[in-house]
Amino acid sequence: MAVFLTVLKSWAVWRTGSTAMLGSLADTLLDFVASFATLIGVWVAAMPADEDHRFGHGKAEALAAMFQVILIVLSAGGIAFRAVTGLIEGGRTEAADQGIAVSVLAILGTLALLAWQRHVIRKTGSLAIRTDNVHYQSDLLLNLAVIVALVLDQYLGLSRADPLFGLAIAVWLLWGAWRASRDAVDNLMDREWPEEKRLRFVELAARHPELSKLHDLRTRTSGDRDFVQFHVDLPAAMSVGEAHDIIERVEQDLCREFPRMELLIHIDPEGHVDHPGNQLAEADEFDKLEKSHDR
Repeated sequence: MAVFLTVLKSWAVWRTGSTAMLGSLADTLLDFVASFATLIGVWVAAMPADEDHRFGHGKAEALAAMFQVILIVLSAGGIAFRAVTGLIEGGRTEAADQGIAVSVLAILGTLALLAWQRHVIRKTGSLAIRTDNVHYQSDLLLNLAVIVALVLDQYLGLSRADPLFGLAIAVWLLWGAWRASRDAVDNLMDREWPEEKRLRFVELAARHPELSKLHDLRTRTSGDRDFVQFHVDLPAAMSVGEAHDIIERVEQDLCREFPRMELLIHIDPEGHVDHPGNQLAEADEFDKLEKSHDR
């Protein structure tokens, strides 16, 4: 789709001379590079864990997403420069009907691509494809902006409309880059799960009376994989085999609800107090859950 739209918009830029169309073309060129980077990122992230990468290769998706963000920022800078130059030097566009036709075709193609991407995101939860989807969503507004700019410039005689819309496109691209970068940075920095997802996990854990003393819960996401670990108190007199059977049953139940999760449960004997310097101090997770329900 990116290759098709690049050829189409290159011809449209040559016919119209529109800065807004040039901005749309630059964005489509970046779409091609970004989609190729996404392909590599998803391919690497799908590789199974190996001896050198025991937690898998999921962060490759976040790296691919950050590469896309850098490309978007560079594109926005180039478009803004061209738009400011157009405002200073002036100039008119041509062949509005052809430019509008190309933009309409681009909108239809982008809508089809967005529908397919949303299907893939639902199936995989891919961060790289979700970032790519955010980028392509902006294409819809970009193509609409090109149509409006051409109409205002050629049919209504507003000569400054085209560079102004080009500048608006650059600002929109920067906003899209900011939105896309947050998820990627959170993934690379091992940010905790969103509060809603975290509470859902604790609610599921609360179904197991054996986990009544759940504490020190830590969560993170890497690519399409979730990683969770927590401590739980069990009777000190319980045998290793009994404790193992309980934890095994709990893990199977929780992993059914979170199918792409890798879970690690540490057993503490009841009454055991962790040294304050050994790990991050956290309140009992079920106390947090009750307070959240009270709110």
